Amino acid sequence: MSQAGTADAGESSSGATEGGRTGTHGGGEGQGGGTGGRFRAVVGAYAVSGYGNYLNLIALSLFSFQVTGSAFGVGALMALRLFAGFLAGLGSAALAARTTRLRIMVGADISQGVAMTVLALCADRTPVWLLGCAVVVTGAGNVCFTVALRSAVPAMVGPEARTRANGLLVTGRSIATVLGFASAAPVIAFGGYGAAFALNAASFAVCAVALLALRPRTDAEDQEPEEPGREEGAGRPGRRRPWRGAAGLPGLLLGMILLRGVDALASSSHNVALPVVAHAAEPSAPALFMTRFWVAWAVGTIAAHLVLKRAGKGRAWGERAFAWGTLAMSVCFVAAFTGLPAAGLVAVAACAGFADGWTEIVYTSRLQAAPDRQRSRLFGMSATAETAGFAVGTVLAAAALEALPALSVVGVFHGTAVLAALFLLAFAVTTARSPSRTHGSEGDTHGTRPGTGTPPGA
Repeated sequence: MSQAGTADAGESSSGATEGGRTGTHGGGEGQGGGTGGRFRAVVGAYAVSGYGNYLNLIALSLFSFQVTGSAFGVGALMALRLFAGFLAGLGSAALAARTTRLRIMVGADISQGVAMTVLALCADRTPVWLLGCAVVVTGAGNVCFTVALRSAVPAMVGPEARTRANGLLVTGRSIATVLGFASAAPVIAFGGYGAAFALNAASFAVCAVALLALRPRTDAEDQEPEEPGREEGAGRPGRRRPWRGAAGLPGLLLGMILLRGVDALASSSHNVALPVVAHAAEPSAPALFMTRFWVAWAVGTIAAHLVLKRAGKGRAWGERAFAWGTLAMSVCFVAAFTGLPAAGLVAVAACAGFADGWTEIVYTSRLQAAPDRQRSRLFGMSATAETAGFAVGTVLAAAALEALPALSVVGVFHGTAVLAALFLLAFAVTTARSPSRTHGSEGDTHGTRPGTGTPPGA
């Protein structure tokens, strides 16, 4: 992976309810039944913002080393950024309960843009405390924006078009990743860190202005009142608490979120190990090695969107499709570190990208099947799990690479993800065979009608 609820009543009923809201309110995406021009403009704005983020990922890492003068300082600032994102994930549901998702996204863009503008103006003499503040703002802002955007997709395009919409978002992000990484070196060489930060600030401004101009509908307008016993883990009737942890959520859905966290931990290993392998494999051109790898990966993620768009045909992809995708992705990433020739590495990286794009689209679409009142909480939990997994994995992988070869480290980390995926598969099969299981409860039947059978890919 690269850089994510359901009610007890089940997805089928929640999807019908949300579909009713979508068809009766607002113009644009809701009535059009999907990914029309307005949503594609939102994707474009998201891609511009993403480009700035990935450019800044490299620039800020190098700048952190220049300011702190040590690898420990770089690691401390990275940990601070991840910790800020972790806290933002925990509080995102409470924030979404008090304001609209559109305001959250615009506010996150503006906050990050201001932080980057300050760094651009102070690039020649930046104190550590100011850099730390900017890192906190960008870490928290990125998570808040991502949680708000992902949970808003069903309101933007309608529940039936969410898989296609997620595919467009993944495609936009993949293109932004390649362009951001590829342009970082020339931008820094030409204009210095100030130019990189200014470009990142401009990307946030473009995204914020586009969102304000487009004003996509990000929240369900008809919120039915809570019913006693209907809201998961409900206490006294009529009392809403935005953050209730995992109370009342189906086991399979929690299993998906936990597997996503383990996947993030595993993915940290190849992100840390890839530069090491690049320098060892092509010491004269390590950047070319990494560019070749990530371009192939991006092509694979785009291919996943195209395949899912054609293969879905209105049928939902569930927990088992997500688990199989995670398993395949881990196997491919391990294979990438076995010393393959250039052509083989490109092929394996493309396959890893395909599985990565597949899992993200399926996973995000599954969480978006939840009613509007649950989605922010679910995506907040997901962001917390992913951030924690990646943070812990980065520290452990970096320490392990001091003593072990890259293949061993990546193999152990992704082997853990494979075991977790197999566990989720076994749990899904057991749940599906349970005699007490009914339509609309846990499992792979979300979004399907009685009699449709098991979704494809399960």
